[in-house]
Amino acid sequence: MTETATIATLENDGEFTGYVARPAGTPQAAILVIQEIFGVNAGIRRKCDRLAEEGYLAVAPDLFWRLEPGVELDPDVEPEFQRALELMGKFDQDQGVRDIEATIKFIRSSEGVEKVGCVGYCLGGRLAYMTASRTDIDASVGYYGVGIDGLLGEKHAIANPLLLHIPTEDGFVDKDTQKAMHEGLDDHPKVTLYDYEGLDHGFATEFGKRRAEDAANLADSRTAEFFRENLC
Repeated sequence: MTETATIATLENDGEFTGYVARPAGTPQAAILVIQEIFGVNAGIRRKCDRLAEEGYLAVAPDLFWRLEPGVELDPDVEPEFQRALELMGKFDQDQGVRDIEATIKFIRSSEGVEKVGCVGYCLGGRLAYMTASRTDIDASVGYYGVGIDGLLGEKHAIANPLLLHIPTEDGFVDKDTQKAMHEGLDDHPKVTLYDYEGLDHGFATEFGKRRAEDAANLADSRTAEFFRENLC
């Protein structure tokens, strides 16, 4: 079952929506799905639906709501891709993490599910790292997160498990950035990094030309095991 939830900001000075996918029975835990730069589009909703099929309550908050509520863009349509880049440039990531924190609060208080994980893609992969370092989320997963080398100063604050999927030919994350991530995080007791040789950004998208089926299935199986170990 799916529905749209209304979530209050931490300051209670506004509210935003979230796509909610519910499992058939009592949720074993909840997973917050963090959007790419394309909004809560069909691909992100499908991620939620898959998680609900696996027994999780899945919630995808509309993080671009202050810029354009309800935005849905297709990365394979060039004008929409450019619009997504424009929105990303205007997006306040620190405020976005606070809205993620508000969503965690909503899940625990309004939905009554205490164990909460998150999984994010692209911009959402970066936000998943920030969520791991700035909130009390129970477990976090980031796919092809951008600019994480600039966030390594926050790694000391990561108290709960974090998993990062890194395609080695990511057009948005160069080799130096990947090297910095490994040097900064390989010895962190709470962080696991997986490399995907020869793959580019967006390889685990649900729809469109970016998807690499075998690698997406491998990464998703690792994510599923990670959540089973840390949330259930």
